[in-house]
Amino acid sequence: MTPFFQTWQDFLNMGGYGFYVWLCYGVSLLALVILSAVSLNDKKRLLTQIAKEQARQQRIQQAQQGEQQ
Repeated sequence: MTPFFQTWQDFLNMGGYGFYVWLCYGVSLLALVILSAVSLNDKKRLLTQIAKEQARQQRIQQAQQGEQQ
């Protein structure tokens, strides 16, 4: 089995299209990193909102129980 590229320089150059190839890889990787960061931030914000809503519901139930006694 013979390698397609003879040297690392040939691999990076990609037959003259290296700039475009690596730019596409870079943009794609950047998009995935941003998407992951935004998704994790949204998840954290959603979990915080859920915890606040649960605490609010618990306070409402405790107030209603206090009124009944």
